[in-house]
Amino acid sequence: MIMGCILIVDDDEAIRELLKDYFQGLGYEIVTAANGSEALAMIGQRDFDCIISDHVMPDMNGLELLEQLLKQGKKVPFLMVTGYPTIEIAVEVMKHGGYDYITKPLQLEDVRIKVERAIHTKGLEKSLKKLSGIAWAILISIPIWLILGIILGKIWRNFLP
Repeated sequence: MIMGCILIVDDDEAIRELLKDYFQGLGYEIVTAANGSEALAMIGQRDFDCIISDHVMPDMNGLELLEQLLKQGKKVPFLMVTGYPTIEIAVEVMKHGGYDYITKPLQLEDVRIKVERAIHTKGLEKSLKKLSGIAWAILISIPIWLILGIILGKIWRNFLP
């Protein structure tokens, strides 16, 4: 059973392969991209449950990739990987709609926990949207059912002796 689909974006092939092998071993479907442009092309073709992106990349950094996702209306949990952890970077990631950030050197167990939380949060948001839609449907349909009941009651009364 596939646990979800993760896009890994990093210009360092060793990091991409490390994360790919680790998450595939846990049952995730993994897609990799060597840069932001390649990632955007893949994001346009399919949906992902989570994106793990390096912060510093040649053609487009992780924050620029995140901004492009938001401009396209894509709401995907986004985890930023950085080798230069600062409070400013963490704040920028969150301000731009990122889910969390991960520091290098990578602690795979920490990455796994953050990915699982991100995917779980995405699932909860979907469930809440569904429940909200059902609640609105019920609220809107109550007056309709009341009116229909009154009309049927009057019609029924006309048929009684």
